[in-house]
Amino acid sequence: MKHSRDFDENCYPFIYEDGALCDFEVFTDELCGHLGAALSLLEDADGHDIRDDLALIQPLAFHANGSVRGRLAISEADIDWLKARLAHWRSQPGGQCAGFVLPRGAQPVPALHLGRSACKKAIRALVRVEQEGISVPMVVPRWLNLLCNVLFVLTLVINQRRGLAETTFVSLSYGRPQTP
Repeated sequence: MKHSRDFDENCYPFIYEDGALCDFEVFTDELCGHLGAALSLLEDADGHDIRDDLALIQPLAFHANGSVRGRLAISEADIDWLKARLAHWRSQPGGQCAGFVLPRGAQPVPALHLGRSACKKAIRALVRVEQEGISVPMVVPRWLNLLCNVLFVLTLVINQRRGLAETTFVSLSYGRPQTP
């Protein structure tokens, strides 16, 4: 496939490119969209602290987007800040979870869960990018892994603040078989 000669029929300069790099960029674009959705869906009762963090995180998702093809725009300082925020959110009521929970809750919780999935897709795409011989600065997948964990903890904190109990998920595939 090739780009159309009509500019309006081209959504992204690299969309027809072979390889996983464009996939990574599409997944981080998706991530940025989920973060924007979560921001717009936060209620005042959810806390301005969550809104403030997401407002700082969202542009970093676009910085991660261009950090492989273009100039590296995610730094160790971004990792340190996000680690500190993860520790902060884990210390909040509801911020700890021992095991798996079903992704439930009213918006913006589903948007944050979709953001977690987009992080995972982006990381998996980076694995393929590196397998294709393109150098991936490790700060990018490290940041995406941290972000995935932050988004999960934020869902727990929001649900706790709203009085919603998490629903534990016990895997029949990986857990010990349950006897009747």
